[in-house]
Amino acid sequence: MAGAREDVRALFRAGVRAVLEAWPALQIAVENGFGGVHSLEKAEWLGGAVEDYFVRNADLELDEVEDFLGELMINEFDTVVEDGSLPQQLQTMFHHFERGDGASLREMASHITQRKCRVTATALRTARETDEDEDDADSVEEMEVSATNDGAATDGVCPQPEPSDPDSQTIKEEDIVEDGWTIVRRKK
Repeated sequence: MAGAREDVRALFRAGVRAVLEAWPALQIAVENGFGGVHSLEKAEWLGGAVEDYFVRNADLELDEVEDFLGELMINEFDTVVEDGSLPQQLQTMFHHFERGDGASLREMASHITQRKCRVTATALRTARETDEDEDDADSVEEMEVSATNDGAATDGVCPQPEPSDPDSQTIKEEDIVEDGWTIVRRKK
């Protein structure tokens, strides 16, 4: 019986890691080094910390889980997260873990892995911001986030690129000059 419980715990651990790896906020934080040079190690540690938090605390409420994750993201990655999507998935996995339902845990982890999106963030700059001193430590930088699917079915989770308009302008090779600049021509 102890072996079966350990197997379910291993499935819960794998599920937590799958959820965290598919979490866009954590992907952006790691990709952009918000946690410093050890961002990847912090992300790996986060999986174990979340697992331990669930195992050591019974009857957690969604807001408690959200507060815990928010605190970890602020402390470790200097990132404020307010999407609220993650706690429900983790809590559902924990309920399956408590019941010893390994099949449901395996199915959830597999489903999350299949829907996983690759997220990139780009800083948005305005003309006003370029004139200001960029060394201001208290400034908040807006980010544009785009998601692409890693090739699996998404069920609408990742926005897919819209097909381009047939009348849209295409870049021709002769429009690219030596310096890497592209000449943009007006539509006629």
